[in-house]
Amino acid sequence: MEPFTTRPEIRGTFGAVASTHWLASAAGMGILERGGNAFDAAVAAGFVLQVVEPHLNGPGGEVPIILYSRAADRVEVVCGQGTAPAAATIARFRDMGLDLVPGTGLLAAVVPGAFDAWMVMLRDHGTMELAEVLAPAIAYAREGYPLVPGICRTIARVRELFETEWPTSAAVYLRDGVPAPGSLFRNPALAGTYRRILEEAAARGHDRESRIEAARDVWYRGFVAEAIDRFCRRERVMDTSGQRHGGLLTAEDMAGWSATVEPPLTYDYRGYTLCKTGPWGQGPVALQQLALLAGFDLDALSSEDPEFVHLVTECAKLAFADREAFYGDPDFVAVPMETLLSEEYNAARRTLVGGEASLELRPGRIPGYGSEPVLRVATSTEDVAHAGLFGGGEPTVARFEEDTAADGRTAGDTCHVDVIDRFGNMVSATPSGGWLQSSPVIPELGFGLSTRAQMFWLEEGKPASLAPGKRPRTTLTPSLALRGGRPYMVFGTPGGDYQDQWSLHVFLRHLHFGMNLQQAIDAPEFQSDHFSSSFYPRECRPGRLVMEGRFPSPTVETLRRRGHAVVLEEDWALGRVTAAARWDGVIRAGANPRFMQGYAVGR
Repeated sequence: MEPFTTRPEIRGTFGAVASTHWLASAAGMGILERGGNAFDAAVAAGFVLQVVEPHLNGPGGEVPIILYSRAADRVEVVCGQGTAPAAATIARFRDMGLDLVPGTGLLAAVVPGAFDAWMVMLRDHGTMELAEVLAPAIAYAREGYPLVPGICRTIARVRELFETEWPTSAAVYLRDGVPAPGSLFRNPALAGTYRRILEEAAARGHDRESRIEAARDVWYRGFVAEAIDRFCRRERVMDTSGQRHGGLLTAEDMAGWSATVEPPLTYDYRGYTLCKTGPWGQGPVALQQLALLAGFDLDALSSEDPEFVHLVTECAKLAFADREAFYGDPDFVAVPMETLLSEEYNAARRTLVGGEASLELRPGRIPGYGSEPVLRVATSTEDVAHAGLFGGGEPTVARFEEDTAADGRTAGDTCHVDVIDRFGNMVSATPSGGWLQSSPVIPELGFGLSTRAQMFWLEEGKPASLAPGKRPRTTLTPSLALRGGRPYMVFGTPGGDYQDQWSLHVFLRHLHFGMNLQQAIDAPEFQSDHFSSSFYPRECRPGRLVMEGRFPSPTVETLRRRGHAVVLEEDWALGRVTAAARWDGVIRAGANPRFMQGYAVGR
């Protein structure tokens, strides 16, 4: 029997765009139709996502990009993860009485890296003018776009915060009260920001490349940086600490940073090569999971087999434990990736995978590297019940697009876009940060800042400890896979710490069980909450395994007998993967149907 699918896998030869919002997919495809390449299309889609999914990303956020350039015949990672301000020290936060970086407000702001990352890719690999690729985003910001229900629910949850503490956000998102789903929403200040950037770039640049360079300068050394500096210095805003704080980010921090280009980390698995970011992000945990799974016969299983779920979950626990012990910005800490991906290391780690679920966090030991992970185990009655440790039943956990508290803290959802063009160029990007609910709007600009610094620890000596100029260990993790050494597939997902679970599951279903991209995306999803969250308040829930309700009852019961603290979610609640692949001249694409936003388009 063919696996169930909600829609057909898109197939064609010209090009495809898959993203978490139909308007972004359409904008990207429109660029391809007008003669642009995959890099032009990805930039256009990325800027549209900033406008139409403001609860999931924004101009003040960040983006890692992984790409394959046919002309250069090379896979590259563009790091658009901004760094901590020069004034952001552990001592400074401790002097404020804080033991965690707040999850909202201004203290957690880092340099907004997305703009420069998009510009670097457009300059180096694109073909179109900046004005052309920005046009769709400016149009939606100026003329309006229909609000998806998740945006309205998010605004409703933070209404009191906006009205009492963040008036600049209320002025944008509560002009006429909480907006209704489907109503047209405009952000004229944001449209004005991008129009001004284009005007200044056009006045200073004499050709396409110099205009892009001028736009970068305007953002990081011009009026955008000046407005951010002024807002962080002058305003004191409420955050998750329950106190009002100003920001530490300055114009000097902005001017001293730029996006970087680096080679990917890779792992060869069953004739495929998975390419990921470095350990300044969580991307290598996907490679570590493959290195562990390489010792098991997954081909003999199925996607709903309890043994498949068990093995994948237990290997994820080990890989994420190593993330907590070893990963950090490699410009600041030595991360032993060669050892972590070695056969000897993983053969030893693989012996820890038994027939029962582990309830411990078990990082490896590599002399001279890493440190003991920080553990903040959820201990409230509700948390323990949700973890299933005391027989808490099957409560439903919050859906991602609804998972925003009244104080603006969020579980870290985001956006994603994948593009392949007729030339064979490929892009996978995961823009995030600058959520409308997490930091107040800077009125001159129409957007707020990233709160990615919440991913730093305020304990000394950890790989992910806070330090000035350091990249927070982001959860953002796009993927690109080679097949037989040739570029084959780009894919990824929103979802914070779950990204390298959900997207890897799709890859495994496609590779081992022969599912097409849409089938692999539609299959029942699961996730582990066993390890520390990257988001405030940084808690873990040992043994908790969340599964969609579509899993067969025997699978669920078997996993419970084996010690997993299973929590059943609604049938279509987990995962938001999109993917595109190209082989033998045929381009294929699929997108997540959950929450009725994501679409793949192509021909």
